[in-house]
Amino acid sequence: MAFPTTRMRRLRTTHQLRGLVRETRLTASDLVYPLFVAEGLEGREPIWTMPGIDRLSLAESVVEAGAAAALGIPAVILFGIPAQKDGAGSGAYDDDGIVQLATRAIKRAHPELIVITDLCLCEYTDHGHCGVLRAPAGDAREGEPPVTVDNDATLELLARTAVSQARAGADIVAPSDMMDGRIGAIREALDEADLSDTPILAYSSKFASACYGPFRAAADSAPAVGDRRGYQMDPANGAEAVRESLLDVEEGADLLMVKPALPYLDIIRRVKDATRLPLVAYNTGGEYAMLKAAAAAGYMDERSAVLEALTGIRRAGADIIITYHAKDAAQWLT
Repeated sequence: MAFPTTRMRRLRTTHQLRGLVRETRLTASDLVYPLFVAEGLEGREPIWTMPGIDRLSLAESVVEAGAAAALGIPAVILFGIPAQKDGAGSGAYDDDGIVQLATRAIKRAHPELIVITDLCLCEYTDHGHCGVLRAPAGDAREGEPPVTVDNDATLELLARTAVSQARAGADIVAPSDMMDGRIGAIREALDEADLSDTPILAYSSKFASACYGPFRAAADSAPAVGDRRGYQMDPANGAEAVRESLLDVEEGADLLMVKPALPYLDIIRRVKDATRLPLVAYNTGGEYAMLKAAAAAGYMDERSAVLEALTGIRRAGADIIITYHAKDAAQWLT
């Protein structure tokens, strides 16, 4: 008697069977919602590069954070847009800076919500780079702008920012600058300030990606001169991402991040396997904008495409996903 070949299709025939054997689960509790808080803004201001996402006033950031919490999203990550910028990014470590004010307001209104604070200088510097710029060499041409970030001088300001944000009530600080040694410097500063319980989410594998364009428009943080390839990672490198992540673990990181997400699913898996720490993937503005544009043009169904993309990021090994789709996805998943 000839036996039939194994039928893989048997467990795919109904929605209930597919759900029963599903290997990767995606829920609202896996998501983090980014908020752009702008100093001096009244109400909301649409971000043209990311349809459906707004710059928010301080009051509106509290409202939007509450809307996310009501949908079962456990955390928000805050990006600040100051009214004034300078060469040292002083708004980042101002105790009354826009992120510090938003953190206090959100935690007062929604104490159960986890507030993550992006920790970088690029939104606060008038040149748009992620740290203090080194003065040009003596043989530089007159009037030539300096474009090299001074790593060690920047560490001091990042550590100061971390302490300020943690004192304001941040549950997690998330350095995104890609300076060497910044996790160790921040950990030491937090410990010395009696803030040793504050976790650090390290943007460990942050690639120099084309996917950041929409974010830079939203945060007004595009470099005025040069680019960030001197400190963000080369998109061609995978082993380097693992080394970066392991160094951050040694320096005291509590969570790690890969950014962007969809073009780097292989990196998510490699970093997760190498470190076993909680891993965050940042589904960037560029990834969001591409799906939004394709859906608006009628090329694909937005709900199906978004949930498939987010499930793929989870399947690759991400425990947490920062995504501008968070509110929509949370509603679709209920």
